Amino acid sequence: MREKILSAIDKNSKLSAADLAIMLGSKEEEIRTTIKELEDEHVICGYPTLINWDKVKCERVTALIEVKVIPQRGLGFDKIAERIYQFDEVQSVYLMSGGFDLTVIIEGKTMREVANFVAAKLAPMDAIQSTATHFVLKKYKEHGLPLVQIKQDERMLISP
Repeated sequence: MREKILSAIDKNSKLSAADLAIMLGSKEEEIRTTIKELEDEHVICGYPTLINWDKVKCERVTALIEVKVIPQRGLGFDKIAERIYQFDEVQSVYLMSGGFDLTVIIEGKTMREVANFVAAKLAPMDAIQSTATHFVLKKYKEHGLPLVQIKQDERMLISP
């Protein structure tokens, strides 16, 4: 039941317990209890809203930063990741395999603000070996949901 609830609210967290009960063939109180347990266990960590900021008159820059780290003895990457995700600018931090260790996704008002974050806050940390910053030019899909509308071809088919 837990996985079915999580799958249902993953794409639409606005579903009510009553709606979920109907969809999953369960009782509303059972759904409420299970959701409360999932929140208490930090399986459900929040209910963010997906916003297409390109449609709002609000300047925003998103950057993906590749970070190479010297892992700390006995703590691995966890301690440095924790220090990084404490910054307000940081939206996400992921441990990666491959050519770098952490992916840090941040948002700022301008490219200069992002550059200042990297230069003043991220790069000076003792455990940071190097960074590479990539700016997001356009978002097409986020959290499994498209941010752009597909334009329908409105031309009429003319056949001989």
